[in-house]
This record gives sequence, C-alpha cells and structure tokens, in this order.
Amino acid sequence: MLDCVVVGGGPSGLNASLVLARARKNIILFDEDKPRNAVTSESHGFITRDGIKPSEFKRLAKEDLMKYPNLTIQNQRVVHIKKWKQSFSIYTKSGHVYESRKVILSTGLKDVLPSIDGVHDFYGTSLFSCPFCDGWELKDLPLVLISDNPSAFHKVKLIFNWSKDLIICTNGKQIFSIEQQELLSKNNIKVIEEEILSLQGEAGQLKTIRFTNGKELERSGGFVSAALKQASTIAESLGCKQHKNGGIVIDNMGRTSIQGVYASGDISLSTPSQVINAASEGSIVAMGVINDLVGEDF
Repeated sequence: MLDCVVVGGGPSGLNASLVLARARKNIILFDEDKPRNAVTSESHGFITRDGIKPSEFKRLAKEDLMKYPNLTIQNQRVVHIKKWKQSFSIYTKSGHVYESRKVILSTGLKDVLPSIDGVHDFYGTSLFSCPFCDGWELKDLPLVLISDNPSAFHKVKLIFNWSKDLIICTNGKQIFSIEQQELLSKNNIKVIEEEILSLQGEAGQLKTIRFTNGKELERSGGFVSAALKQASTIAESLGCKQHKNGGIVIDNMGRTSIQGVYASGDISLSTPSQVINAASEGSIVAMGVINDLVGEDF
C-alpha cells in the first residue's frame, strides 16, 4: 500500500512529489509527459530558472527526485481511480493497478484556442496567453490581442504595460462598452471587430492577420485569449466539487470535497497559471497530505 500517488508531472506534481519523498512517504508519481507548456521554448518568472526550456526544467526536477529511494516515477497514464473506504485503486492505461491511501491530482488544464486558421502555428512562439510569462520578450513590438471575451479589456491594460503599439481584434464580436471604447481610444488602442480569416507568417513568427473583408494587418506577435478546460476527467469521476469556472474546489491545504483526494496546480484555477505558482501549490498540498497521514498514524 502506497502512502500517496501523484497524478501529473508538471511543476506542481513534481514539487509535491519532492516534499512527500523528503517526508519519507512511499509514493509514485504518474507522469504521462504531455505538458501544457510543451508548445513554448522557454519558461519565465521562476527565480534561478528564468528562461529555462520546459523539458530541461522537468529533466532537472526528475534528477532531484531520483535521489529518494521511496519515490518511483511511472511514465503511465492514469485512466481511472476508484475510492474505497480508506484507500484508492489507481488504474493505468497499461493495465496495472496500484493501491494508495491518498491521491494528489495535478493533472492541469488544456488551452482551447479560438477556431482561427493558423493560430496553432504561432501559439507558443509569437502568440501567447500570459503577459507576465512572455511580455518582456515582446516589449515595444507592434502587438495584437486576439479575443472575443469581455475580459479582454483587463488583459489589454496589462499588455499595454509592455508595448504601447497595440491593436485588439475581436474576431467579429462587439465586446466593449462605450466607456471602455473611449478609454481604449484615449490610449490610441485600435479595435478591429472584423472576423479574422487567417494568421500568416513563417517558422512560428506571426507577420500578418487577414480578415474576411480582404484587409490585412501587420503585427510582430501578441496574445490570444484561450479558454481553459480540465486536462483529465478523473476529478469529476471521483465526484470532486467544482467551481462554476470549472476549477476544482479545494481548501487552503489542497483538500477536495472527497476525503483523501487533493488537488494542486492549475487544476483548481485559483491562481494565475505560472510555473512558480504551480510549484508552490504542490509544496503546500504535499504538506497537507503529510499532516493528514501523520495525524491518522500517530
């Protein structure tokens, strides 16, 4: 019987595994190795690791974890988890079954990009979702914000911090109030409401936005609003309570509504999606698991 399994090998799951291993708990980290940030070449905002390649970050993290003999890393996909009275059965795609007292879900989210021809060709190289993560690299360039969501007004204010040469494309939607339009105009931010036909460029570098009315707009990069959805249905199948925004409800130590099930990282949608935030949550949730385990065993 394992003390805990961690499902998901992103920064949150990796850091949770480290804290659990150092607490002498017998654990398995299940990592399918299909990270959300695989499209990006660099990760930013994590002190001592600013600009690191996501694959290198993971390599170094696993190197740290392998120092602990009570931790095993399995490159398997968990397809189902069944809750018993005091334990869980973890079923993998390869047909293996493991038993554990506790479960940490760090399965993360998936980006759902707008249905625009060419958007996937530039996402992660010259089009991004988070200005805190990639704003510095795009500073002072002619940028675009592609969004049909009213939250774009807040996002454009953030992006404006890095570049004043900014145009918003709402892809056929009217999303701004009169007051918002006046503020945008005051800051020389143009809004184009025409539907986007396609994005054009080379080698991941955005150059041109083409509209259905035949007009074109030259931009060197920018940001796109992506919808977020859970990367796994395991939390839902276990009956974990969710917020209206789709995030898993947790307490301040990562406990979900299902006893023995914890959630960490982007899965809760409680903090901005950054590597440093996810790693921090992994550490906190692992401490929650350890507190509960020692409380039960003492």
